[in-house]
Amino acid sequence: MNRVTPDTWLDSPGEALVVGLGKSGTAVASFLARRGFRVTATDERGLYPSDPAIAPLAALGVDLVLGGHPETLVGHPWQFVAKSPGIPYHQPFIAELIKAAHVIVTDVEIASWFERRPIYAITGSNGKTTTTTLVGEMLKASGYHPIVAGNIGTPVCDVVDQPGDLLVLEVSSFQLDGTHTFHPRGGALLNFYPAHLDYHGTYEAYQQAKWKLFANQTPDDVAILNWDQALVRDRAGELAARVRGFSLEGAPFDEGVGVIDGALVAVRGRERTPILPVDQVALPGRHNLQNAAAAAALALAAGASVEAVARVLATFQGVEHRLEFVREVSGVRYYNDSKATNPDAARQALRSFERGVVWIAGGLDRGISFDPLLPDISGRVRAAVLLGETKEKLREVLARAGVSTCAFAASMEEAVREASRMAEPGDVVLLSPACASWDMFPSYEVRGSMFKEAVHRL
Repeated sequence: MNRVTPDTWLDSPGEALVVGLGKSGTAVASFLARRGFRVTATDERGLYPSDPAIAPLAALGVDLVLGGHPETLVGHPWQFVAKSPGIPYHQPFIAELIKAAHVIVTDVEIASWFERRPIYAITGSNGKTTTTTLVGEMLKASGYHPIVAGNIGTPVCDVVDQPGDLLVLEVSSFQLDGTHTFHPRGGALLNFYPAHLDYHGTYEAYQQAKWKLFANQTPDDVAILNWDQALVRDRAGELAARVRGFSLEGAPFDEGVGVIDGALVAVRGRERTPILPVDQVALPGRHNLQNAAAAAALALAAGASVEAVARVLATFQGVEHRLEFVREVSGVRYYNDSKATNPDAARQALRSFERGVVWIAGGLDRGISFDPLLPDISGRVRAAVLLGETKEKLREVLARAGVSTCAFAASMEEAVREASRMAEPGDVVLLSPACASWDMFPSYEVRGSMFKEAVHRL
């Protein structure tokens, strides 16, 4: 692969290839064209130049190559190739570009070449969006003007020119895999659970992509690590940055945020500063308490005040599609946790309720076992409605957990109606699929929105 030399490229913008015209790819193509690069953008889908999402690109001089990837694109001397994060490296066209020694980058890398404000970035298997949102709110409550973007929904290239003091970014393993010089002032690694193995190939490769968050940090920077997970904690000594921890099991570190005597506490050496009693944190569930501790540690490192952190944690009710309370109908509460796209995320949602759960689950089959959910299903889930490619696998696991009341549904509307029929007063109907959405829905957001709409029609 050729060397990554952004300073040279910014001084003399040349030709760049953008592969994939989804939300982030379109943002990258527009961003680069407005900065003097001669951009060619290609997408194998049957798009038309007049499609509203990409039509503005032609006006910026972007050359659109749609419906396939001609071989001539591989041999062209591009300065670099910007790949949409969701396109895997083993995709044939990307593999050919790599074989031809092209530099492959993602949107986070490109935005960082132009961004001079401090960047605080969050990654992990679960909890990224909640933690990112919390950090943004804590900094806002402290008088800063943070810009919250990235994998959370707003492409990072769309916010480089927006006014603000600093950037708070949710970054995925897909995005981090395409970084080379990305250098956040502060980074937080929340946790590791097996996910996206169809993309990365192995669990180890997935983890390595996440660790790239810290690759370019220096002793002037801060790394926030989950001290309760050995996979994260044990590599602390390899990082160049100053390490701070977060933990629900005390404060076994020199700096960070831990739970001590029933309260979140900021730790710095021998100094202990209480933030908030655990029972006053508004978000439910142990997993959200971990998110709260991580967010507090990163926000404090970025300059937030303890008072502002406490106010936010006491009042923040959550973000859409993350254990989101929808409504109560006839004594039954309905929760939308559509963002639970893997078994470990669903486990956290199930653990938020002691019993009486009518579980709506299922989706894309990525070959992941659901057996680890057995202890969390048993005694909690009273009935289930299953969707998508994994419904048979989930039914078998539910049967082994002692759940005999189980139905299949062909649509979200049908699933909600069936769950409503099964539920009794005092129960919870929980959409927490444990699977990606793409077998039936274009995104987890669409899946969650359809759930909420169906609930409101009851």
